Amino acid sequence: MQLTEESVRSYTQLLAGPGPTPGGGSAAALVGALAAASAAMVGSFTVGKPKFAEVEAEVAELLEKLQALRERCLQLTDADAEAYAQVGAAYRMPRNTDAEKWAREAAVQDALKAAAQVPLGVVIAAGEIAELLPPMAEKGNPNLLSDVGVAAILAQAAFEAGRLNVEVNLASITDGGYIAEAREQMMEAERQMRTAKEVAEAVLAKITTV
Repeated sequence: MQLTEESVRSYTQLLAGPGPTPGGGSAAALVGALAAASAAMVGSFTVGKPKFAEVEAEVAELLEKLQALRERCLQLTDADAEAYAQVGAAYRMPRNTDAEKWAREAAVQDALKAAAQVPLGVVIAAGEIAELLPPMAEKGNPNLLSDVGVAAILAQAAFEAGRLNVEVNLASITDGGYIAEAREQMMEAERQMRTAKEVAEAVLAKITTV
């Protein structure tokens, strides 16, 4: 399901509706895309401007990374719906015999892992976005400083929403090794997210008038 081909209005109608997709994981990924886009806008208003020539190369590199992260999050927005369908199909498998029960359980576990990978990807992407924000705030067009702050807040939201959706799937996964690895990756992203919080607070402090 290509949710990213929908209009904003249509997507939110689908999210609010009675259908199984899009769900929270897809919404988290879309928020991640918005975070990357907000930060990228700052770069777009910096690159090519003579007054920022000294930092253009560095900002252009940041912009390229943010555009790639935006695209990755958009792909995850669609992938979440596909993963959910896989989980549903696994749970609908027959379980009349021992062989069928074994096959169903194996399929469910594989589907749950696939479903967890999508929001885990959002968590990881949010952490990567967070680490690009300090240099963008420092080097980017200062007239768009508030947009770096918006990106930081959105990245935090994407991280938290993504982590929640990972945990929902981990609760039904029996592979302890997979669970440990997923949580280790989330811990690393959480460390990166401290940067986003610091950026958001610094931007607010700088633009707030007494």
